[in-house]
Amino acid sequence: MTHLVGHEHEHEHEHEHEHEHGLFFQGRCKWVNGALIIGAGPSGLAVAACLKDHNVPFVILERSNCIASLWQNRTYDRLKLHLPKQFCQLPKLPFPDDFPEYPSKKQFVDYLESYADRFQIQPQFNEAVRSAEYDEACGVWRVTTAGEVEYICQWLVVATGENADCVTPEIEGAEEFERPVMHAADYKSGEGYRGERVLVVGCGNSGMEVCLDLCHHDAHPTMVVRHSVHVLPREILGKSTYEVAACLTKWLPLWLVDKILVASARVILGDLDKYGLKRPVAGPLEIKNSEGKTPVLDIGALGKIKSGEIKVVPGIKRFSHGRTVELVDGQTIEVDAVIMATGYCSNVTSWLKDSEFFSKDGFPRHPFPNGWKGKSGLYAVGFTRRGLSGACLDAVRIAEDIGRIWKEETKQAFTSLHAIEDPIQSHIYDEKALRNSSLL
Repeated sequence: MTHLVGHEHEHEHEHEHEHEHGLFFQGRCKWVNGALIIGAGPSGLAVAACLKDHNVPFVILERSNCIASLWQNRTYDRLKLHLPKQFCQLPKLPFPDDFPEYPSKKQFVDYLESYADRFQIQPQFNEAVRSAEYDEACGVWRVTTAGEVEYICQWLVVATGENADCVTPEIEGAEEFERPVMHAADYKSGEGYRGERVLVVGCGNSGMEVCLDLCHHDAHPTMVVRHSVHVLPREILGKSTYEVAACLTKWLPLWLVDKILVASARVILGDLDKYGLKRPVAGPLEIKNSEGKTPVLDIGALGKIKSGEIKVVPGIKRFSHGRTVELVDGQTIEVDAVIMATGYCSNVTSWLKDSEFFSKDGFPRHPFPNGWKGKSGLYAVGFTRRGLSGACLDAVRIAEDIGRIWKEETKQAFTSLHAIEDPIQSHIYDEKALRNSSLL
């Protein structure tokens, strides 16, 4: 039991702060007295704040050097929230009143930093998880980091989200292109592209906004549209399209809401087929729910497409020597740079071992609202395909579930304390220590 109640004298001060966050040491092995959260993005922060409300200790492991690393390190400067702020706030802390309806990247990051400060959330940074596996014999999760530290916990919360890794499709000849092909995650501003011909691969929200930003910096973007895409106005009759859709789905079936959204888009935006933007047969909400693809909310790129400032071309067949790109329709174009706005994917299956809870695409097998809880203390947050509002709903559910178990076990542990006769030794015992004394 000594591994849970004390250390060698020279290590007492070194590890004092770990005790405050539910960590107990034994060499390179750490017992987490509470929940272990993987990922310090908005989803992970939301779970942590909700666990605080239930007095459940936790530890957060984050592979990067900051919270919300996707927002801080892998987004372009002009980025703003696509949805009104009331649909993007985390539990228990609204956005400041003086924030605009669509906060900027900096404002959102500032909000997340203040959120972490408010709830005293202190992730352990630069801790990349290499593997996580459930130990059936001991009834615990064993999580190993790239630094060869093993964390042992009863509850594992996967909060790495839908956008953990970049998706970069393989295109023939890409390595022969004169300049390195960049992913949109590395794009910050069009300042360095003034006067250049830039090929942007992808027509989602990122692709559209990168093209728009390039136009604002006097570059000449060409956007590759490989598939059909839903483009919707950001607002309908003065209300955000998201808000309109959310209200309609409370009263109408999904297919009918989709028809209303598409009809409204046609009235407001016009026929987009002639600009190379063909609509899918399935509706925008149907596609969002089934495939996770978000419809484009236009903030100005469409006007640039209509004016010819943003050119639209079909898919790429191959890159040729120098700066030549051959398209699938046979035409060739000359470009100075290529930016892949081809999205992101979950990376859960690369490190979570032998879990039937997640499918091959790294998403829970059971769709929202039933994809937040697995077996043996496994939870998932940020995989709802419904943005921050969906993640927050799951965060609340997860914290309530863990909190209920924690309260029951704490009550049992308190009862066990009074059953121990030796008053000197009784302080070192608790239910978790008794159950897991052989693990460390």
